[in-house]
Amino acid sequence: MDMNIIPEEWKSLFPISSVFKPPLLLSNPSLKPILGPLIFNPKPNSTTLLFSSSSSLLPPLPHLPHLSLPRFLLTSPPDSAPLPSSVPSVASFLGPHHPKSDVSSSLLYNRLEFLQCPQINTVVVFFPTGENSDQVGFLQLVLKGSTFDVKVNENGGVFASRRWFSYRISRISVNPIPGFSSLRGNGSCVTIGYLLASTMYSVHWFIVKVGDFGPNSDSRVSLVHLGSKIFKTCCVVHACWSPHLLEESVVLLENGDLFLFDLDSRLKTPHTLNANFKFNGTRLKVPWDIDDGSGSSRNYRWLSCEFSWHPRVLIVARSDAVFLVDLRAHECNVRCLMKIEMLHMYASIEKEQFLVLSKAGSDDCHFVLASDTLLVVCDVRKPLMPVLQWAHGLDKPSYVDVLRLSELRSQSRDDKFNWASDSGFCIIVGSFWNCEFNIFCYGPSLPAPIGSVASKIAELRKSFYAWELPSDLLLSGHECHCGSYLVKEEFSKEALPEWIDWQQKKEIVLGFGIVNKDLSALLSEPDEFGGFTLIRLMSSGKLELQRYCASFDSVKKVEESHGEHLLFKDYLLYSLVDEEYKFPRRFKYRKLDYLCGYLNGNLDEVLDDKIKIPYNDQGKELFSSEFHETLCKKLHACGFGKFRSSPAVTSVLNDISLPASIHEVVLKRLWSDLPIELLQLAFYNNSEILEVLVDKNRVALEFSVVPDLSQLPPFILRKSSRRSNKWSQKVQPGDALVGPVLPLPVLLALHEYRNGCPNSDENSGRFSVEAEINRSCDEVMQVTGELAVSISEAEIVDNPVTSLANDGDETWRSSQKSKPFFSYQPVVAKGSPLDHTHGKSVYKDDRFDTLISKVSDKKHVSNDNQDNVGLELFDDLCPVELRFDACSLKFEQKELEAYCKLKGEFLKWQKSFDLYQEFCSRIESKSS
Repeated sequence: MDMNIIPEEWKSLFPISSVFKPPLLLSNPSLKPILGPLIFNPKPNSTTLLFSSSSSLLPPLPHLPHLSLPRFLLTSPPDSAPLPSSVPSVASFLGPHHPKSDVSSSLLYNRLEFLQCPQINTVVVFFPTGENSDQVGFLQLVLKGSTFDVKVNENGGVFASRRWFSYRISRISVNPIPGFSSLRGNGSCVTIGYLLASTMYSVHWFIVKVGDFGPNSDSRVSLVHLGSKIFKTCCVVHACWSPHLLEESVVLLENGDLFLFDLDSRLKTPHTLNANFKFNGTRLKVPWDIDDGSGSSRNYRWLSCEFSWHPRVLIVARSDAVFLVDLRAHECNVRCLMKIEMLHMYASIEKEQFLVLSKAGSDDCHFVLASDTLLVVCDVRKPLMPVLQWAHGLDKPSYVDVLRLSELRSQSRDDKFNWASDSGFCIIVGSFWNCEFNIFCYGPSLPAPIGSVASKIAELRKSFYAWELPSDLLLSGHECHCGSYLVKEEFSKEALPEWIDWQQKKEIVLGFGIVNKDLSALLSEPDEFGGFTLIRLMSSGKLELQRYCASFDSVKKVEESHGEHLLFKDYLLYSLVDEEYKFPRRFKYRKLDYLCGYLNGNLDEVLDDKIKIPYNDQGKELFSSEFHETLCKKLHACGFGKFRSSPAVTSVLNDISLPASIHEVVLKRLWSDLPIELLQLAFYNNSEILEVLVDKNRVALEFSVVPDLSQLPPFILRKSSRRSNKWSQKVQPGDALVGPVLPLPVLLALHEYRNGCPNSDENSGRFSVEAEINRSCDEVMQVTGELAVSISEAEIVDNPVTSLANDGDETWRSSQKSKPFFSYQPVVAKGSPLDHTHGKSVYKDDRFDTLISKVSDKKHVSNDNQDNVGLELFDDLCPVELRFDACSLKFEQKELEAYCKLKGEFLKWQKSFDLYQEFCSRIESKSS
């Protein structure tokens, strides 16, 4: 498709970097003599430290970053962690997981705001400070020679407002007053600008004053609080100043409400400036309930607001649309300027959303939008039609600003690129948390000869074109983009613990600002192609100055960083405060010596030390003869006699009522192998359980009741106890058997200690519970493998269902009436569940992913057999043997008819489910 034949108004629909040969991209070596260099690199050896303070410049963030739910699942122990491909689906079942305390959410916005005064060669840098970032802090940078002299307070620290806010400052915005130099020489303070600081629930207004800046004056900046507004029912989303009426500002709340504030009346009463004044503001009646055509529900969030070309015309953005709010008439007029649906054709993610909005510099008609994947330039005069688009390739950009190219290419020794510098614009987009920033350059089409038809058409259309592809902005000035450095950095990130984000270990930029070109000209000598001066705040607490220069090629290798060995340091991004702990210190200690011994592999030594300590409690006898008989009856019902040795695998398999893993079978076997003396330590009557001391109160612990059905320990299928953990006159302990009270590892270690430690490791002399469990698992797996020895390896891959009808026991091997078993391995959802190829298994350990179950040995029951009116009706519902609690259930005639209809529908579904039929047929073929 030839992009040149596309009509001019349609060319903007093809984003740069998303389509082949985008029509609005000017990129050609022949254009360099016209456009000039559009890449900006940090100038070597130009970094200057202005100020350093980790206590006043850095935000107080949590010590440890929040671990998101998907990352928590991925970093779980490898034996139980799900596959990475299944983590998103597992996390989606648990609902939204966007914690408000996430560290990255506190670093979305630029922490530096500049008020530049070229008339007095001063830059005032504002930032949040205080123990909770609840004060406005500032530093005054005065030009002295070729650098800035930093003015600090009498203690050598930063200046701060006298007012503390109830919430943390999220944003600071200033509005400079142009032409204030005409007021000099009167011996009084002069207002040089206005400042507002917004928190989660409040907005605060200040005026910025400077003393008489005559030749012999101090010219010290001061901050005077004007008043505030607290929103008790809704959060503040954004607040901005008017470029038309300097005393006006607009505040946007998270429910879409807009408030207009005018400082003019307040400024006319200077004698009350120090009072605790509360602004009321004017609520703008904006009909957001109108049909904006976006077709979206309430699933959106409000982003920001900006003033457009008129003092009563606003641009308001939310995550799914952008609106033009016209307040000039009596009735407010709302018009949709951009919808997120328009970007879906080239959006790379399904749920694309707008993230951040900015006005295009001093141009009141253009604005810039950044979504998850696209960067869009829009014009209020052309609604629903983008002017220019890029695929930005950044991860969740949170910052966007538009500057004239002349601001970034000032002080050029060569004036042949003046047309491009005066006509072009630069968009800086990025994220402070990810430390990624790009520069997107754009401007009009190439200049045509004056008076030609092409020049007249260009004046009429005034289309914008992207000038070259976007380039990286090395904001910290220390990154090196050569291959060896990037590889070394990635390896260093992988070496960090899973719960640490690399942003907390690497020095990143928390805020920055570009110095006015008039002041920048006094700081450095002109460059070949021009450049700019940047002041940035680093996560190490440093305020630095860096010079950038324009270039045709990006610098991949930064010598200052490349020569250093990359080692992550600690930049934990939190302030060290001396505030005393205000809450009572109450701690509860629990001795977990048994658990520590098990985790460290020396549980036997811990038990040995405990047994050597004499126990002088003269309490009652815990083990009664009735208790002994109860346990013996339950074990005898499962095939274990009074004098028993290690139980056979078949006896344990015969106890399976639901599909069980190899590990579960091993646990049952180990429990059954314990002697009655140790089982008596694990299973008690309710009345025999000693109470424990919790918060100075004696409390009886709660354990589950051992079921009446014949099962092997630890009795998986059972009901919880019906009593509470407090006994009273009305609630007395019963005679139910409960437990296990002690975990299996402790009992195994006691058993080994009682037998003289025959299974201890010869080298270490220790008994390992894990080694004993692994040994039993290998034995059970070996028996399972011998049962399938007649099946070829190829058949195992195609058909992993094996018959466990035979065991080493001759009686079991010769019995034709014994209940057959089958084993299988669950796999990921896609494909046949019988496929067992490498990499599809849910778990990585055969002990857990090999499941064993019984096959029902009862014949299929006909639906029209009216004699079968009991539990046998369920026998043909599935190939697994169904076991019910002891009950006598009989269907009446109406119940039987309803059941038969439902069962018929279920059987039809089973017959139409090919995978299930294949599963059943293979079981029948292997068990016959």
